[in-house]
Amino acid sequence: MTDFDTEISKHDGFSISEQGNLLFEECSLEELAKIYGTPCYIYSENIIRKSSREYIRAFEKCNIDYEVLYAGKAFLVQALAHILKEECLSLDASSGGEIYMALAGGFPAEKIHFHGNNKSEEELVFAIENNVGTIIIDNFHELNLVDRITHRLNKKVNIMVRTIPGVDTHTHEKIRTGQVDSKFGIPIDDFLDSFPGIIAKEHLIYQGIHCHIGSQLFDMQFYHLAIKEMVETMKHIEEKYKVKTNILNLGGGLGARYTRKDLSLSISDYVFELVGKVKEICRENRLAVPKILVEPGRSIIAEAGITLYRIGAIKEIKGLRKYLIVDGGMADNPRPSLYDAQYEALIVNKFNNKPVENVTVAGKYCESGDILIQNICLPQAENGDLMVFFTTGAYHYAMSSNYNGVPRPPVVLVNNGEHGLIVKGETYQYLNQNQVFPEWLAHK
Repeated sequence: MTDFDTEISKHDGFSISEQGNLLFEECSLEELAKIYGTPCYIYSENIIRKSSREYIRAFEKCNIDYEVLYAGKAFLVQALAHILKEECLSLDASSGGEIYMALAGGFPAEKIHFHGNNKSEEELVFAIENNVGTIIIDNFHELNLVDRITHRLNKKVNIMVRTIPGVDTHTHEKIRTGQVDSKFGIPIDDFLDSFPGIIAKEHLIYQGIHCHIGSQLFDMQFYHLAIKEMVETMKHIEEKYKVKTNILNLGGGLGARYTRKDLSLSISDYVFELVGKVKEICRENRLAVPKILVEPGRSIIAEAGITLYRIGAIKEIKGLRKYLIVDGGMADNPRPSLYDAQYEALIVNKFNNKPVENVTVAGKYCESGDILIQNICLPQAENGDLMVFFTTGAYHYAMSSNYNGVPRPPVVLVNNGEHGLIVKGETYQYLNQNQVFPEWLAHK
């Protein structure tokens, strides 16, 4: 087995052509770079569909009522919304803009669940007027705001309430969301105390409760703790207020494989264990099993995406470090700077060459922290070499920026030898399109 085979065997969609070129979904990476330029985000339609279907199949085997909501914050464009609709997924949208993109892509409004911890009145009006399926209430300010809007519009809406289960997942502090001290959700005790006032609001139809404990998780014990808290909350509501909670939304968080150190937990195993634990705790509490919702984002889209870069400058500090500087960086992938995220990569045109040196891959942006990979062993690199980064489908394009006045890269969809743009690369002209002079400055 070659070094390439060892490395690439962990990543779906890759193969080698008869001419010895590296392919992703039967498309040459060198050709894609020539056509679309670099940096360039590339997504596999096949992997997106495969992961979506694995969620659906796993839940179907559990013989329960369920709904799989793709978390749009990970990555959302019109073409993806179209694919998700075809795969019968629902959507977790976190802003009015995500709702707008989904609707523009033909996604059914009734399958959209609107999240967010500070939804504006404008966003809520847009969502309610467009008949989104459910609004997830994050705090009491929002509860009252939605109540006022629905009265004004004379429309009823389904709501769920996001609660804080008090589970500390021990992941990176910036992607933990289920601990007691969180900007998201309502503490369970506060929710229970306020429950009569919530169900008394005539335009708000209570459907169930929601939690989300964090992201990039592989240890199911944290889900077990959250499930116990949530089911006991359902029991309390039923016993004290004689109201049945029909839906339990357990959020997302299942991790993706970024490096060989990441533990592997399949989508099916995750679903089976999650549902099994809900059934067990419901049985212990003598409750009927509710409809179960999950909100996968990263686990569907992360491994479906790769990013291509060209190596420009190569800088060696003797006895200390060698930098390979690529034509992208923290503006198209902020995760290493934000979360110390780790990646694996290859030099595309030298994928079968023996790794001979430890290098650091840096970006082009004017920040010392613009480092994409620390200490990776690669073949001897040269200016112009093409690099591919794996598992870049989640929170890359979605979190990208125009820092240093750099246009965002294009996004390309590939499948079975076909390829096409789903987001055009930005231009310098695009950067200026919303800029104007105030009247007094324009006349000087």
